[in-house]
Amino acid sequence: MRKTSTGTAALIAAIALAGLVGGVVIVTRAAEPRFEIELTADAAQAIARLGLEVPVTGRVFVVFTRDSTREPRHQVSVTGVPFYGLDVRGLAAGQSVVVSDAAPGLAGYPLARIADLPPGEYHVQAFLNVYTTYHRADGHTLELHHETGEGQNPWRSPGNAYSAVQRLRLDPRSGGTVTLRLSNVIPPIEPVPEGGVLDQGNPQDGELVKFIKIRSARVSEFWGRDMYIGANVLLPRDYHENPDARYPVIYLQGHFPGRRAPFGFTGADDAPPRARAFRDFWLSPRAPRVIAVTIRDANPYYDTSYSVNSANVGPYGDAIVEELIPELERRFRIIPEPWARVLAGGSTGGWEALALQIFYPDVFGGAWGWCPDPVDFRYYQLVNIYEDANAYYADHEWLRVERPSRRTVDGNVDYTIADENAFERTVGPNSRSGGQWAIWEAVFGPVGPDGYPAPIWDPVTGEIDREVAAYWREHYDLTDYLRRNWRELGPKLTGKLHVAVGDMDDYYLNEAVYLMQAALDSLSDPPARASFEYGRRKGHCWIGYSRERPGEDLDYAEFVRLAADHMARNAPPGADLRWAR
Repeated sequence: MRKTSTGTAALIAAIALAGLVGGVVIVTRAAEPRFEIELTADAAQAIARLGLEVPVTGRVFVVFTRDSTREPRHQVSVTGVPFYGLDVRGLAAGQSVVVSDAAPGLAGYPLARIADLPPGEYHVQAFLNVYTTYHRADGHTLELHHETGEGQNPWRSPGNAYSAVQRLRLDPRSGGTVTLRLSNVIPPIEPVPEGGVLDQGNPQDGELVKFIKIRSARVSEFWGRDMYIGANVLLPRDYHENPDARYPVIYLQGHFPGRRAPFGFTGADDAPPRARAFRDFWLSPRAPRVIAVTIRDANPYYDTSYSVNSANVGPYGDAIVEELIPELERRFRIIPEPWARVLAGGSTGGWEALALQIFYPDVFGGAWGWCPDPVDFRYYQLVNIYEDANAYYADHEWLRVERPSRRTVDGNVDYTIADENAFERTVGPNSRSGGQWAIWEAVFGPVGPDGYPAPIWDPVTGEIDREVAAYWREHYDLTDYLRRNWRELGPKLTGKLHVAVGDMDDYYLNEAVYLMQAALDSLSDPPARASFEYGRRKGHCWIGYSRERPGEDLDYAEFVRLAADHMARNAPPGADLRWAR
């Protein structure tokens, strides 16, 4: 048992802070700092009104910061402030849960224990991530955060609850109890229409920017409840003036776009210069008349589905190709032909663009994958999941070196793979962090015995599971898949794959691209005719060099022209190409 100090009347003193801070905390002496988190009746009712489950099963957090300029919950990140997470079950209105180092299952980051916090003044806040129960078609029952319009970001997700901020003086070597009341609930980002749902948001249409949302029968069947996918559609400048014209589509893949238009198109006069420049281009006679589409496919694991069919995430590849795209082609005047559908995206979107083209080669006419997530799992960032024993460390006889996860262009390391995995484990175990490593395990991995994704490695030690790695290779290693299936895929993919990445990509994604290029360059009958471009001292997310402005980087306006030229070249004889002129 820890010793208690005897020179102070109270071991933790809480001070009211105007604007952000709630009332003064009444502290009782205890063996260690304890935080009693109460769900108020008003908050419980607000959660229920949004259609979420009460009593609440989820995860409660206590967040500490020395910075009073923002709420603590908005300072949580891999390089952010200390926070502690604990699973809760059946938390009803008026009930409390105690967060302390003695609580079974407590996880903390970057400091593992509350007692590790240095003595001093802190601003502290409680937060509750609300889970939904899913009775999945495979027979498993899972508890996960249901996406409510924010793109699977728990810290700003409608329906999640948080407390007022308390200012306190903390001596973790001593004891005391602080009560934090979850009295606030995050409201919907946009108004929910009559009969509507929070899922995928409810942004409002503009003149050229349209938003659609549909119930996906395939994904709904998989998850055992209604599930939705949506799209943000940017129309060409004269779409409404030419009712007989039809247009090709650039499908932009990537993270949850929310209410943002494709390519960042905006009518706002105070938009950043880059956005204004693209708007001026799009509305000018210089722009090919194409339609651009981004996809809203946030799900219980992440802000995007990775656009493939997955044992854990669901049949999103089929949902996009067989449900969403036909609906778009029904609602808008789109040329419904493979040559008139191309894909592009960066980072996660780069992987998605390549994967959709590779797994649905008869549907799309070309893909540009910029700085794609790992396309060869021999370089899963810096981990070879087939040969390395441990993901977190490179072992030598007398030295163990932590593998970095993110670097700057000059080579300095921001944090390691072990750091980032510890952060995600604190946000939510069982791939419930909404983070990068969690979604990779969910998309690429098999279902584990408990229904959650089987981890590729031990989350604490980093020891790699060879059986899970073999599953990843068989299903989602894009380079290996191309090599194994080139006889069938080659005639459909030749000349359609285009990759660009910086040679100092923040997440070392260039390494896997080198392996993909080597593999595709070695293929014949037919040759791949894939293009690869590497940016000297370019980081994440570089999209290529300009063909029109030597020495400068490609921008979106030039890419639209490049993609339009590609589609026009591959159009069948006699196709109407007035959109390209």
